[in-house]
Amino acid sequence: MTEENRTAPTGTTLPADAALPADLVRLRGSIDNIDAALVYLLAERFKATQQVGVLKASRGLPPSDPAREARQVARLRTLAHEAELDPVFAEKFLAFIVDEVIRHHEAIASDARTGG
Repeated sequence: MTEENRTAPTGTTLPADAALPADLVRLRGSIDNIDAALVYLLAERFKATQQVGVLKASRGLPPSDPAREARQVARLRTLAHEAELDPVFAEKFLAFIVDEVIRHHEAIASDARTGG
């Protein structure tokens, strides 16, 4: 789909990139690259956490590790502060990811118990 074929939420047609300021096009390209990198980084993170889930299940460890999660939250808040990112946002983002990881770990543990 080309830029000129897309519509804005209000139903208005968006202009082709050629009609936009060069700085806006450049910044959007940068944002698109960052979004792609985030998706690939999250995919790599989830590949690693899936392996952690399998190891935990095979050793009878619980899906969640509250002490580690607390350390990670503190670490992330410090990193966010250093990066000039809102630590509250960073903590919410990590909580979202951790919740999903725990859900995966619970499913892996359940499969291990039932032989699935």
